Amino acid sequence: MSEKYPKVYIIVLNWNGWRDTIECLESVLKLSYQNFSVVIVDNGSTDGSAAKIKEWIAKQGRQDTLVFIETGKNLGYAGGNNAGLRYALDRGDLEYAWVLNNDTVVDPDALAQLVKRIEEKPGAGFCGSLVLYYNDRGRVSAVGGGFYDKWLGQAVHPGAAKPHEPDKIEKYIGFESKINYIEGASTLVSRGFLHDIGLMSEDYFLFFEEIDWATRARGKYSLAIAPKSLVYHKGGASVKSNRIFDHYNTRNRILFTRKYYPYALPTVLLSVLGYCLDRAIHGEWENARIIVKAAAEILFTPPH
Repeated sequence: MSEKYPKVYIIVLNWNGWRDTIECLESVLKLSYQNFSVVIVDNGSTDGSAAKIKEWIAKQGRQDTLVFIETGKNLGYAGGNNAGLRYALDRGDLEYAWVLNNDTVVDPDALAQLVKRIEEKPGAGFCGSLVLYYNDRGRVSAVGGGFYDKWLGQAVHPGAAKPHEPDKIEKYIGFESKINYIEGASTLVSRGFLHDIGLMSEDYFLFFEEIDWATRARGKYSLAIAPKSLVYHKGGASVKSNRIFDHYNTRNRILFTRKYYPYALPTVLLSVLGYCLDRAIHGEWENARIIVKAAAEILFTPPH
């Protein structure tokens, strides 16, 4: 069993989204893979999520498979997922960890295909699924991950918004050379990756964690795409306001650039300025103000 099915811990982070989380977990329990545990982390929810999820877990009769932990406060995306990863690593039998967004629903073979692909590609340390839109399941949201342009501080998803072609497996595997990070909605990482690269950086709170992870792994581990691992993503369910997006996206574009590519900071700042002007042109003055404020705050905060 252990050789055929290496032990996988599935990390599902919840923040004020128990309905999405339970739908996700119901699909996870239908996985064909036969050796996994699920670590559900509640990240300081205030909507009664903890009670709802505990009630659901009790009804499943799967206490050996489903573990629920609470952080006590909102630690951000990385902080919450890291709480789950630490728990999993402490068990001593982890071979892989699957960081899975709570606003996803997974195909029964999604995990089996992730493990198969990462084990067949030499040097791979992290692997992504073919992510499809939850509300348009024949259309691609991300082929494994995306490409981050360090000069603009922006990410794109090659192959996104196109119809899913289930028979074009080699075509999708070819996208491994077109992306430089794995999509955070579905990321399988190996025990070696976690040991050598470490947990997610908690510098960002929201956004950029997966890009940071991949940047730290560059030259040490390659990435992989499992085209037969299908994950359906609602997208942005935990971010209800584009003002929250504008704050953290602006802040973290600059923070990440200063951390890894300081020579690209002038062009990234020009890109931020362009984004701010676009908000203003469309009459979104509060968003424009938020972008300016976030940029100023991070620029005048000394690097640590």
